[in-house]
Amino acid sequence: MSAGVHVRDRDLLRRTREGDAEAFGLFYRARRGDVLGFLRVRVPSTELAADLMCETFAKALVVVHDADRELPVVPIAWLLTIARNELTDSIRRGRVADDTRRRFEMQPLELSDQDIAAFEDAAADADVLAELEKLLPADQLQALTARVIDEREYAEIAQDLDTSQSVVRKRVSRALAQLRSIRQEEAS
Repeated sequence: MSAGVHVRDRDLLRRTREGDAEAFGLFYRARRGDVLGFLRVRVPSTELAADLMCETFAKALVVVHDADRELPVVPIAWLLTIARNELTDSIRRGRVADDTRRRFEMQPLELSDQDIAAFEDAAADADVLAELEKLLPADQLQALTARVIDEREYAEIAQDLDTSQSVVRKRVSRALAQLRSIRQEEAS
């Protein structure tokens, strides 16, 4: 994940703290797949992962509105730490807490078949990313993820990475070539 993404996330959290009601919704939509993918591979069901995700974002919102606390420098790492803690606490308690969600009077998340399929896809993406992380250098993984998974334009990626579009294209090309090579080795 690029520094530009962290800056955008921090900006959304800052705007939330300043009273921008839309900003946290944007943060949620941008990061829910990351949190869900993280949780889904660690729990037995999509529904449980979704419950944990909801409580994670509710707790994050509490922290963002607490002016005595610093906003996180790397919001996704902070968010995944909250998710991990929620998972650990739920295992210890034998259930998912929903106190924070209830405090905000948030309704439980009702999942449609389409939601479940999307969540399963997010979990599969998380598995794929974990495997790619083992195979590719960080700069190539970052470029490939931004281009292929996030479906971002080369110009936008280059700006976030503070490099040229041709460097980003080269990184994506090298990553794909390396993955092809690995696949061919496995096939033989």
